[in-house]
Amino acid sequence: MTQATPPDSPVRLYALVPCAGSGVRAGAAGPKQYAVLAGKSLIAHTLDALARVRRLSQTLVVLSPDDREFERHALHDAGWIARSGGATRARTVVSGLAELAARGARAHDWVLVHDAARCLVRAAWIDALIDACLGDAVGGLLALPLADTLKDEREGRSVATIDRRAKWQAQTPQMFRLGLLRDALGRAVDVTDEASAIEAMGHAPKLVACSMENFKITWPQDFELAERLIQTRTSE
Repeated sequence: MTQATPPDSPVRLYALVPCAGSGVRAGAAGPKQYAVLAGKSLIAHTLDALARVRRLSQTLVVLSPDDREFERHALHDAGWIARSGGATRARTVVSGLAELAARGARAHDWVLVHDAARCLVRAAWIDALIDACLGDAVGGLLALPLADTLKDEREGRSVATIDRRAKWQAQTPQMFRLGLLRDALGRAVDVTDEASAIEAMGHAPKLVACSMENFKITWPQDFELAERLIQTRTSE
């Protein structure tokens, strides 16, 4: 049985990795988080980066209930595991928040939700997010200011140009207090990330600029790009 965190202990930070998706768009032979890049699975690369963030008290990976592959692909002690993932990302995160609370995390502790398939994340970027958000009333997320011209499409044709000023591409981790995030997701409808649920409550999460390398592997061609980037990296 997990011992509860003493109520007067310092605020803690936890990572929560939703890892219950099937990754159909990526075209992999199975769940994309278990596809291999540079000799390791996507999830192994992701967990390696999180393990380098010393201020994280623990990492929780939330799997689908029928997942029997994770331990074979994680390669090392992955921290806490819960096989309670839901049909959507939001449901998986809500389940993970409940698991963290059951293991002693408190409402005012911070939770950093990170995509399993955003496997090129660097510990330095996560530390920058923590530095930016620890003293913030709301929390925030890694993100990238948009540089390209945006087009509105209809039937495969460009029909309008969208003003890209003040537009950012959301990334992860996304860092919020456990209690606030739990409440926000409990009220949310059709959200694709945690920040949108927080925004729906009237809050404005902080945007912390990151690198375009922190992309989420989504399409088949993303694997080749990610492999090249991993192979050319110097050690952190």
